[in-house]
Amino acid sequence: MLDLKGYEGSIIHGAMLTIEVALLSLLLAVLLGLLGAVAKLSAHRWARYLATLYTTIIRGIPDLVLMMLIFFGGQIFLNNSLYNVNEWLNQWFSYIDSSHEWTAYLPDYIDVSPFIAGVLTIGFIFGAYMAETFRGAILAVDRGELEAAKAYGMTPFLSFRRILLPQMLRHALPGFGNNWLVLLKTTALVSIIGLEDMVRVGSLAAGSTKMPFTFYMTIAVIFLFFTSVSTGILKYVERKYSFHTR
Repeated sequence: MLDLKGYEGSIIHGAMLTIEVALLSLLLAVLLGLLGAVAKLSAHRWARYLATLYTTIIRGIPDLVLMMLIFFGGQIFLNNSLYNVNEWLNQWFSYIDSSHEWTAYLPDYIDVSPFIAGVLTIGFIFGAYMAETFRGAILAVDRGELEAAKAYGMTPFLSFRRILLPQMLRHALPGFGNNWLVLLKTTALVSIIGLEDMVRVGSLAAGSTKMPFTFYMTIAVIFLFFTSVSTGILKYVERKYSFHTR
């Protein structure tokens, strides 16, 4: 049995944090993916243009670079904006009443949480991949069935819920599963922005104990366990959908 020098609890806590980041990022990615897919299939040119720009930029820039840009660049942009707002309010109050000095109710500096930044960044990145997955799944649904639903008198929402959504999900499952597995492994990037996930804990423990192989192998096994469980669940869901289809 591996001797983790008392870091077992920290690694388990980091593993749970990794799952939290992955699940919340997945939720955001699904929401952005649905919006992106609908926008790319929209009749409005501006919606298609924005969605295409989003997916092109995200898929063309490495995830690590995006993580650094959004975390550090976003933090600088947010704090500069707060400074400018406070300055504007100062000038506005001075203009109205020179004897009254504006007391800044807005904070001078906001330290963005690595957890929130990690979830937003990963969700934003994989929203682009989900958009392409959902777009392809929607296009795979037989148009004739949707036209038949319309001729039968179904409202657009009812047609979406009963016809489009079930079939879209079935077509999207393989791509959705691949995106989830890649997203799960991408959570390792949050360690570079200071989040105490299992990769960062393992890295710190490896440096402290001079046992890099032991700790990185432990992290690899935990990731393998997570992906194996995910693969089993996804296969079960795919079989269930295939059974109902047959």
